[in-house]
Amino acid sequence: MSESREYPTRPFVGVGVVVLKDENVLLIRRGRPPRMGEWSLPGGAQSIGETVEETACREVLEETGVQIQQPQFLEVVDSIIRDDHQQVRFHYTLIDYWANWESGTPVGSDDAQHAEWISFDKLEDLGLWSKTVEVIQKARKLRESGTIS
Repeated sequence: MSESREYPTRPFVGVGVVVLKDENVLLIRRGRPPRMGEWSLPGGAQSIGETVEETACREVLEETGVQIQQPQFLEVVDSIIRDDHQQVRFHYTLIDYWANWESGTPVGSDDAQHAEWISFDKLEDLGLWSKTVEVIQKARKLRESGTIS
């Protein structure tokens, strides 16, 4: 039996991916809580026996139909969402990666209501979680500096 992700007894590991193509980032509209209906990076829960890199590739493909090249580590983000009584409603340890687009046209499926390429200059209009914006900017800067290709 799997443990509930809502009001959990432990954190869950999630993997998010900043997929870049030219001057665009791949974003989804979430189809499930937490943050249902909000724009986010594609990603999801790590499965037993799966590496985080395998999770990154699988989740991007499942949610968007897009294939990526070798995901590269960016950072770890804590996502702890509390209810009105300050009880932990959701707790994820998010391992964020960056990757180049390899192939495919974005189509929302699985946990994603919608998927599309969003221009960097439109990010502020979407109401993204501040940590998501920070991670996208970090990936952009690393790509521009040549630290990641």
